[in-house]
Amino acid sequence: MVVGSKNFTEQVILGEVLAQLLEARDVPVERRLNLGGTFICHRALLAGDLDVYVEYTGTALTAVLKEKVSRDADAVYQRVREVYRKDLGLAWTEPLGFDNTFAIAMTPEAAAELGIRTISDLKPHQATLRLGVGHEFFEREDGLRGLVAAYDLKLEKPPRGIELGLIYQALMEGEVDVVVGSATDGLIDKFGLTVLEDDRFYFPPYDAAAVYRPSTAEREPALAEVLELLEGNLDEAAMRGLNRQVDDEGRAAAEVVASFLRERGWLGQDSK
Repeated sequence: MVVGSKNFTEQVILGEVLAQLLEARDVPVERRLNLGGTFICHRALLAGDLDVYVEYTGTALTAVLKEKVSRDADAVYQRVREVYRKDLGLAWTEPLGFDNTFAIAMTPEAAAELGIRTISDLKPHQATLRLGVGHEFFEREDGLRGLVAAYDLKLEKPPRGIELGLIYQALMEGEVDVVVGSATDGLIDKFGLTVLEDDRFYFPPYDAAAVYRPSTAEREPALAEVLELLEGNLDEAAMRGLNRQVDDEGRAAAEVVASFLRERGWLGQDSK
């Protein structure tokens, strides 16, 4: 079984969750974690180079399917599940239990000094603020172009592309003033960052769910068992805690996941 992930902490953790649960059921696993962005993982799954990875509904709708943003979480999920199955031959699980929406964040000191509470509040300061974003955010339909259009922003300083794993470091070291992260990032809590309200409701829902090849599930029943176990059982607090252990405490993702799965009792008799 080939398990993949995108190239940021949460994705590597989710890939390890899938891999370790499969291995606990005696399924040999090849890990292709930290593989790359959305399009790399999607193409690999289509090509049969991956069997399963975790995707986000809003990302699938706007970045992969190139459809218009919708803010109805159930409608977005139903749409991507339908189109993936019909047109791409791929299947979605039910959502895992958390929505990893984008989070526009600042240090609390800077937000308070400038009186910024919502994304709309950035507009009076658009001539001076330095924005840092992940590289993929430049290209996505639900990314930078749509964001500045929705909020009528004219950023005079060009946004800086930063690797997602370094984005909060750049903010805390004063290299940028505002970053686009994710709601489940553990470092938001660590640094006590201010997350700006999306007051124009720009971002769609980003419910996490596993995407997989149906032929693999038919060949290996353990995959269906693992996926069913995860459905609805990973909430935002749990995901943020896992992310923080890796990003803040410097623990290895595999170690963090193993501890988490043992605590949940998901590894079976041999884990006790």
